[in-house]
Amino acid sequence: MNHSVTWLLAGSLLAPTFAVAHPDPAQFDQSAFIEAPETVDCTLDNGTEAQCYQVTVGYLPDDLEIGPFCPATLDDAGGIWEWTGENAGLYRVDGDFLRMLDELGYRFFDDEGNVYSVDNATERPTVDHACINVSADESVEITMLLPVDPIKADTPSDLGTVSKVGVALDGVPIFSDAPEIQVTGHMPALDTCGGHIDPGGWYHWHSTATDIETTFAEENVAADCALAQDPSAQFGYAFDGFAIYGSAEADGAAPTDLDACNGHVGPVAGGEEVYHYHASKKFPTLPACLVGVQAQNNFSTTATAGVGATRAGEDGRNEPPRPGDGAPGAMPPGFEQAAETLGVSAEALLEAMEAAGGPSADLAEVAAALGLDEEALRAAMPARP
Repeated sequence: MNHSVTWLLAGSLLAPTFAVAHPDPAQFDQSAFIEAPETVDCTLDNGTEAQCYQVTVGYLPDDLEIGPFCPATLDDAGGIWEWTGENAGLYRVDGDFLRMLDELGYRFFDDEGNVYSVDNATERPTVDHACINVSADESVEITMLLPVDPIKADTPSDLGTVSKVGVALDGVPIFSDAPEIQVTGHMPALDTCGGHIDPGGWYHWHSTATDIETTFAEENVAADCALAQDPSAQFGYAFDGFAIYGSAEADGAAPTDLDACNGHVGPVAGGEEVYHYHASKKFPTLPACLVGVQAQNNFSTTATAGVGATRAGEDGRNEPPRPGDGAPGAMPPGFEQAAETLGVSAEALLEAMEAAGGPSADLAEVAAALGLDEEALRAAMPARP
């Protein structure tokens, strides 16, 4: 492994009434590390000066096999996707799923059954709806911050689209939901373990990969993940320093008394009772919010596109349109300006668009739903992504 990801662990004090387990670098897959952890200074979001462990891992673990993502034809099976429109649910990306989307107005294939597929990092889609296969960039380095002694925040922080969640024990970054087809028009398919490659060229998880087959069983999806599955195992750490486990307790029982972030104080391996998050059985499986204080600047990359990019545009990789790079409730580009022009809220405009078919919505229907003049709506709307 010649290229690297840098991971940083930030330390601080915790209120004595909140039981915590401290992140332990020894729990991570040591083969993911290029350099042993070292102590550095860092600052938390609440201004606390802290100590950090700095560790270096690769852009993709050497032994991690990824894919498939997009199928080549309707006769093939690719990865998985959570569809949030009519007939919502988690699906295998195959002919049955793509034909269903076609019936709903989202055509991802040509008349011969070839699936429209594009590397969104190096080219732009030429069709309204394409499956996204992003190429890897092995030169990428990533820096992440994770509190060693977590602090509970005054209020939880919500996780929106493509929000930074944490880091898995295999060194792979964890992110929240990918953008919906109804928002971007396209589908950045996940593989059957719940991950894909960011436009910056590095792989990341959008699901609890070591417990994803529980979700397949719950949602009746015919897929398998090559990773070892254990619903009670720890998957990783959130960026606030609290551990993320699968959908079961250490004894196999279903967790109880979970908060809004799907976490609680309860026993973990070894019997200690500490605060930790659990995966959900249904997709999306990751916490919807984080209860703790994160480190400042806790995610940056040397990539030239994508989340955390510090050299944007230097090598010609695209930064595809997406909602806000992780801002909760972020809107597609131009929606807020269009809504202001029309005198409606951006949320109401987006909701009406999604109800009428997403990017291919019938604008007459949208105008009627919002009580707007159709021509005024057409004039104000941003160009289709």
